Amino acid sequence: MTTSDNGTSGVDPAVRAELDRLRDSIDNIDAAVVHMLAERFKCTQQVGHLKAAHQLPPADPAREAHQIARLRRLAENAKLDPAFAEKLLNFVIAEVIRHHESIAGNANNGGVSTG
Repeated sequence: MTTSDNGTSGVDPAVRAELDRLRDSIDNIDAAVVHMLAERFKCTQQVGHLKAAHQLPPADPAREAHQIARLRRLAENAKLDPAFAEKLLNFVIAEVIRHHESIAGNANNGGVSTG
């Protein structure tokens, strides 16, 4: 539940209640986003291990381009700025590649972590 004042103490109680309700919804959505990202990264970690076991490269530019185009279409359909969606996915992809590189590095060192 949102309890901070944020400069709204003099606001009509009905407006304050609606603001609190909306902020509670935002907080719930943020929590869901974090949990969904955690699930996504669990899957991409498995992909990283599979790639490392079969000496596949950490990055897959064709897949990444396909996913960016797909996410841009989804964003447009959801009335979300496609450029924002692309930036978000690029950030996630960069982190996934970093994980895959780390997994591959560990596999090449006999499973011994160097970091």
